[in-house]
Amino acid sequence: MQPNVLLDALLDEAGISHAGLAARVNLAGRSRGLALRYEHTAVARWLKGQRPRGRVPDLICEVLADRLDRPVTLDDIGLGLPGRPGGASPLSGFVDRATALWRSDDQGRTRQLAPVALTGTPAVIPVWEWENPPEDADVSRAGPTPVGPEHIEMLRAARAHYELMYRRAGGMATRARIVRFLGSETAPLLRGSYPDALGRQLHRATGSLVAVAGICAYDSDAHGLAQRYFHQALRLAKASGDRGLGAYVIALIVNQSLYLREYRQAVAFAEAALRATGSRISPALAADLYAMQAKAYAHLGDAPGALACIRRAEDAAGRILRGSEPAETGYVQPGLVNVQVAEALLSLGDLPAAYEQAAAAVDTPAHDRGRVHRLAMLCEVQLRQGEPDRAAEAAREMAEKARGMESRRLRERLAAVRAQLLGSGSARAQETAELIDGALRVPL
Repeated sequence: MQPNVLLDALLDEAGISHAGLAARVNLAGRSRGLALRYEHTAVARWLKGQRPRGRVPDLICEVLADRLDRPVTLDDIGLGLPGRPGGASPLSGFVDRATALWRSDDQGRTRQLAPVALTGTPAVIPVWEWENPPEDADVSRAGPTPVGPEHIEMLRAARAHYELMYRRAGGMATRARIVRFLGSETAPLLRGSYPDALGRQLHRATGSLVAVAGICAYDSDAHGLAQRYFHQALRLAKASGDRGLGAYVIALIVNQSLYLREYRQAVAFAEAALRATGSRISPALAADLYAMQAKAYAHLGDAPGALACIRRAEDAAGRILRGSEPAETGYVQPGLVNVQVAEALLSLGDLPAAYEQAAAAVDTPAHDRGRVHRLAMLCEVQLRQGEPDRAAEAAREMAEKARGMESRRLRERLAAVRAQLLGSGSARAQETAELIDGALRVPL
């Protein structure tokens, strides 16, 4: 059984205790000639995943609908038909499920909900639904809290704040902060009152913020949870009507697919983002998508496909105009495409070209997190070229730049570099490996 987070979240929104729900269900049943004697312990079992018997699920919907002053369905309380795809429900139902996940994550109760990332058709459906009709004709809502332009600006400022925190401190340190903000500040706005035009801005700002929560979950090695956040962000992007935001979210999904070695899926998802956005896609995002496609093709052993995507990535990177890009593509800093291309070329076995690209990436200024990844790639190429002493220099700087960041992705890169240094037979590389080992001893 999985915890019923939807029912839990609606009880919290309605301000009804476990005992209160039991008493109201008993009263509603009595009006229909049912002799029900539920107590708070029964509600606790329902929240743990047990399904109430008979007509009780319908009574729960009735009680909550009366308290919340809106229709509540079996799907809304987590007692609908099993296996029904979440994207098939209206936007209001999606919002209830999304906010329930934020609440569960804030309370540390998500491991049972999303232990691993989805694969196959379940992983494809959210991307397909984003790309294809129907669109949301009207996202306006009548709720208790009036939403204004100042709230949109708050969400945008929060996204910038948490993205910077992620880059400086890592996803593990940032995730709890952003999830708490989603639950306490963002959820009431989504349930608030707003016209269609403002609602689209609200869903866009929320989608962008939720995407950062997904990045932090990915950085924390919580892949199932990260995927759920990315899928939420994609649904919010569709509600906003902004194809560019959706393509950005898909780029995050492509990156995760590469990490999970779902290379064909990475190629297909990137193609969907490029196809759906067309000529409106920003050059920075196009460059990143093509570069990731190149990496996927290289891992699949498709050299012509990889080289063609490298050319497209470099062409798009040459068209980037700083100041003309959306806030979300700020991660595509100068040198990012170089390091992506270096990885693709390394997979193809072209060491000289890979070194040239990796060195160019390291020679370009970047924030500390980005520099760690660039130095790791340069180190790996140098070790493959048989230059352990030079690799040790890059590894030493990499370990220094990673200090203070709580990130499982960076720790993984450090561990991989350490293992490669130890296998090189160089005394200098051995010293650097011991330095890295000291950093790895600090628990996350």
